Amino acid sequence: MFKSFKQRASTKELMDDFTTGGPELRTALRHLRRLNRIFGAAAPTLYGVQRLWIEADKPRRFSILDIGAGAGDVNAHILRWADRNGVDLRITLADITEEACEEARLLFRNEPRVHVMRSDLFELAEGCADVVTGTQFVHHFAARELSGVVESMLKASRWGVVINDIHRHWIPWAAVWMTTRMISSNKYILNDGPLSVAKGFRAEDWKRLGEALGCSDLFYAWRPLFRYVAVVRKSGLNTVHRS
Repeated sequence: MFKSFKQRASTKELMDDFTTGGPELRTALRHLRRLNRIFGAAAPTLYGVQRLWIEADKPRRFSILDIGAGAGDVNAHILRWADRNGVDLRITLADITEEACEEARLLFRNEPRVHVMRSDLFELAEGCADVVTGTQFVHHFAARELSGVVESMLKASRWGVVINDIHRHWIPWAAVWMTTRMISSNKYILNDGPLSVAKGFRAEDWKRLGEALGCSDLFYAWRPLFRYVAVVRKSGLNTVHRS
């Protein structure tokens, strides 16, 4: 098992098969919200957003586009942060599946600051948001695709990109394996939960991504619970930083 975590898993998740879905996928998205709460999924994204906000001199108004958002539940924490800091924030939740968009519309039905749209990453308009975020999104792509994915996110942003994804390690794998079986019998959750950890990242993966991006400025840091946040600015030093 320990050897299997040296390299990212290449198996496709069930959620990546867009020929299936329906009620079982919507149930999975609701159960995923519970997992996100248990494992503190929102905090690394907020950490990265705050970093770009501070570098932009703390504007009182800005926008976020969350790509591959699913139900978009992590953004509830960002909205509360905006309330505390007096920030006029607008969030667009974008996902390729209608099931995810339906769940997001239901979750944020009373939140006028949130707009939901069905869209593919590679169809986003240039400069359509200040910050583009991806929470547990980029691990769905193979290593050879990652630089193109981040470049597309950068193109859609005005300030930069925040990536929040899972640390590939046996401890979070075991924790997710056990927790999914305690809270769900949904096939997507049981299969994709542990698999997403095996498809996650280590420090060397972020270093390689920074090198592949060339001139982009990539910062990455390990965050609780077994996650990485990576922040890529639209402009800046030609370096890769670790904290």
